Amino acid sequence: MSIFLNKDSKVIVQGITGGEGSKHTALMLAAGTQVVGGVNARKAGTTVTHGDVTLPVFGTVQEAMEQTGADVSVVFVPPAFAKDAVNEAIDAQMPLVVVITEGIPVHDTAEFFARAERSGKTRLIGPNCPGIITPGEALAGITPASITGPGPIGLVSKSGTLTYQMMFELRDIGFSTAIGIGGDPIVGTTHIDALEAFEADPATKAIVMIGEIGGDAEERAADYIRSHVTKPVVGYVAGFTAPEGKTMGHAGAIVSGSAGTAQAKQDALEAAGVTVGKTPSETARLMRDIVDQLK
Repeated sequence: MSIFLNKDSKVIVQGITGGEGSKHTALMLAAGTQVVGGVNARKAGTTVTHGDVTLPVFGTVQEAMEQTGADVSVVFVPPAFAKDAVNEAIDAQMPLVVVITEGIPVHDTAEFFARAERSGKTRLIGPNCPGIITPGEALAGITPASITGPGPIGLVSKSGTLTYQMMFELRDIGFSTAIGIGGDPIVGTTHIDALEAFEADPATKAIVMIGEIGGDAEERAADYIRSHVTKPVVGYVAGFTAPEGKTMGHAGAIVSGSAGTAQAKQDALEAAGVTVGKTPSETARLMRDIVDQLK
């Protein structure tokens, strides 16, 4: 089992002919993903080849879905054009749209987020994220597939880099699914969405949740965990050493007064029964201890 992505998922790449789209299409194929085509209106009717795999390029997402049965799109479209690309996928009722693009204006994200909410047919992951991987089955995004294998841990993280580090540190145990939700102020899939899915997934036995300073997403996740999550959760909050009054890292990492600080987030998580590590490595050790107790 997994959440949102599995070996049967059929993936298209919006922006498949660009540099990043082409590179990561090859890596997704190498990870075992069923990449079935791409979209570029200017190159419709052509093909792209990676090794012994030749993929068709379609003019629209709708056409790609009709011709291939795709149910996942990964967006590698530059920021200026990303809103139109995501809106197109939403209008085509693509079930899962993974938006890798960094630097999308927040008002553009707000617009396509609202469009997806109104549609009720599309789950967005991102933007500004590494995507989602179900190790050994499928990758939709840029997460290095060789870091880890399948296992009982579910991972949800704002930070791409910390996603990779946690996967590497717990590589001998493995993951059911790892999802990087992105650190922008507005993201399609939240910590709570992932927690809900991991709680319902029988293959996920324990959960790692990685947050960072800014906003109140982690505090809201703590409330959700207290009321709805029965599986053990280990947490980490990045940003304890960030200087006060300075915006750090991701666009969403903005602290206002005491709200959004690393300490406030840690306190909320611990009050909900989450064990919080002081460093990523300590967080991994805490999860290792929990997995040992589950055996």
